[in-house]
Amino acid sequence: MTIQTDAVIVGAGPVGLFQVFELGLLGLKAELVDSLPQVGGQCAELYPEKPIYDIPAWPVIDAGELVEKLKEQIRPFAPGVHLGQEVSSFEKKDDGRFRVITAAGTEFDAGTVIIAAGLGAFQPRRIRAPGLDQVDPENIHYKVTDKKYFADKDLIVLGGGDSALDWTLDLAEAARSLALIHRRKEYRAQPNSVEKMRELVAGGHLTECQGVVSRVLEENGRVAGVEITDLEREKHEIRGRELLVFWGLAPNLGPIADWGLDIEKRQIPVDTEKFETSIPGVFAIGDINTYPGKKKFILSGFHEAALAAFGVQKHLHPDKKQFVQYTTTSPVMHKRLGVEKDSK
Repeated sequence: MTIQTDAVIVGAGPVGLFQVFELGLLGLKAELVDSLPQVGGQCAELYPEKPIYDIPAWPVIDAGELVEKLKEQIRPFAPGVHLGQEVSSFEKKDDGRFRVITAAGTEFDAGTVIIAAGLGAFQPRRIRAPGLDQVDPENIHYKVTDKKYFADKDLIVLGGGDSALDWTLDLAEAARSLALIHRRKEYRAQPNSVEKMRELVAGGHLTECQGVVSRVLEENGRVAGVEITDLEREKHEIRGRELLVFWGLAPNLGPIADWGLDIEKRQIPVDTEKFETSIPGVFAIGDINTYPGKKKFILSGFHEAALAAFGVQKHLHPDKKQFVQYTTTSPVMHKRLGVEKDSK
């Protein structure tokens, strides 16, 4: 049976979830599709316990908790949610609507399509080094889902971006020993995180090394550490029993690359009024899009979702006058949110 909807949202990460909310405020129905088995995107799949500090009104919130709050926020709009399904077919019909079919056979007749697929069918960049096939892969981690597992253990963190530094800082107190290995002296992480990391090094709570992993060390079938080649081409052994690899994600647009969209460097160009792509009626928000001044923050994606919702409304109802209603005062908004106020 074909599901009719105002919008199919491809990607159920935080930005995709918030898009449901913004569409719902405008009285528009959405269906969510995601290849992952749960909503939340990278926040749920890679770092559900990672603290986030730049969500307005939340001084700090774990990524997993943020996802739960977003799920609660969209509950009044009852979106269809189709998980573990990748979009396999996309077609613009003669009437201007879109036929979208997933690999599981779910078919949509959609007025618009919103791509909120993050980096696409993302996969963590994995370690490849001699000795890897001799150790238990359970001791090599590309995400942290339970911080307690790493308590009182000898840890090695690989990476120089925000995830690597965030987890280095977060696990430093609980670990028995901790080493951070990055391929160069300069870090891509936030300067404040780098400064805190340097303080841990100065205090003797962290070993910092520059170099590339040239071998994974094995002992009784388990990770015993890594051998690195430093910037002077000298080899060193760094001991540790758990290896945490945060080398970022390998972007892969997957079938989206075949939709006929304009694509620049594996990203989708959009305008900054409606966040519409080169195909009218198809919008892109979050990390997957690109435009002058683009910043890959979750809060930027939330802003994009708000403007894209008005773009969707205009595409579906081009002759309807648009105006802004505020959730604090609008009876229409209160009704849609299920929080109708007492008229007294």
